[in-house]
Amino acid sequence: MPKQKQLVKDFLKRYHMDYENIDIEENCKIFIDEMKNGLEGKPSSLQMIPTYITVDREIPLEEPIIVLDAGGTNFRVATCYFDREEKPIIENYKSYRMPGTYGEISKKEFFETMANYIKPVLQYSKKIGFCFSYPTEVLPNKDGRLLQFSKEVRVKDLIGEVIGENLLKTLRDMGLDGNKDIVILNDTVATLLGGKVKYPDRIFSSYVGFILGTGTNTCYIEQNCNIKKAKALVEKSGFTIINVESGGYSKAPRGLIDEEYDLQTVNPGEYAFEKMLSGKYQGGLIATAIKKAAAEGLLSEAFSKKFDKISELTAKDINDFLYYPYSKSILSTCCSEEGDDAIILYHIIDCIIERAAKLVAINLSAILLKIGEGINPCKPVCITAEGSTFYKSKLFKDKLDYYIKDYLNDKKDFYCEFVQAENATLIGAAIAGLLN
Repeated sequence: MPKQKQLVKDFLKRYHMDYENIDIEENCKIFIDEMKNGLEGKPSSLQMIPTYITVDREIPLEEPIIVLDAGGTNFRVATCYFDREEKPIIENYKSYRMPGTYGEISKKEFFETMANYIKPVLQYSKKIGFCFSYPTEVLPNKDGRLLQFSKEVRVKDLIGEVIGENLLKTLRDMGLDGNKDIVILNDTVATLLGGKVKYPDRIFSSYVGFILGTGTNTCYIEQNCNIKKAKALVEKSGFTIINVESGGYSKAPRGLIDEEYDLQTVNPGEYAFEKMLSGKYQGGLIATAIKKAAAEGLLSEAFSKKFDKISELTAKDINDFLYYPYSKSILSTCCSEEGDDAIILYHIIDCIIERAAKLVAINLSAILLKIGEGINPCKPVCITAEGSTFYKSKLFKDKLDYYIKDYLNDKKDFYCEFVQAENATLIGAAIAGLLN
């Protein structure tokens, strides 16, 4: 092994950040135990939120539905229907600025802004599918109560409010048609549903939705009899989509650098899993590791002086270095041309992304093992994946594929396939609204 790589491995091992000592089998069992505890209403770092959304029935064809997608930046509005070939047709598409992203607004202004956005499409359907990408408690009537907003969206007195109910009331107060059936779901659930219709002629044993971008989350289809904390479901036959809220998982093996970086974030002690692998935190975690490595002499003094001037390191900065290590990127310009800085830096990044891929493999493998689906390679589990970190990270996907094959395929004889679905959130919102 080259000496630079060995130096980095030894360094990360001292801080318990090495990926090699993570046992996938052992950690899958721990993840599954947390899933079961969450489903039964016992203490767990996985919320396992029942969505009350099912996929058991056939999608009605040629029936239009209003679809909404409230994201971190944009609020998208459209209508959608499925043609006779079951192909989703999106029409009347408009994208607006997400209310609350341009300064703090009142609850009244928030819902009135949304009402005005959807006013032009109200005539097209009595049904609304609303992808609301913020932590929300889904209610048995498939509406949703807001648990929290991100820092980018600021609305007074909205926490704890029921989203669909307030929107429909606002429409009626404005003299508009508020006599609608509305279904609230999050982006991970919408992604799963969008993937379900991606290949209508293919047979999959089950479906999983996976997000790895700014943050991370997972959802899957669970038997109702296992959702013991939901009285409305546990005695009812069939299946329901579960929002795992996997970003909050706290049982993954964290290292000393994880703990040090966690203290620098705005929410120490929360979303531990997300901070180990998602795009929002990748730059900060790797920057913390780099500073520690520089302090121990793995990087040159000249590198340290230049790196100390960088106020923030992003996932894009890391990718820029990986693609163009000898360019004028932020990290490249810190490296000494004569020494081993670039090589040491590469191995630090490579090892931390390798660990992230292994953790994601644990997350996804645990779900397949829990539900017992994917044992027939001709009918794999369909994992619809979305997110910039999943698709744009130079190193991540190949590493994930390796662990999926090595552990899930070769050792456990379970099979899955990753797919990407265009406009998954809008299409998923349409499916949820039409079927539920």
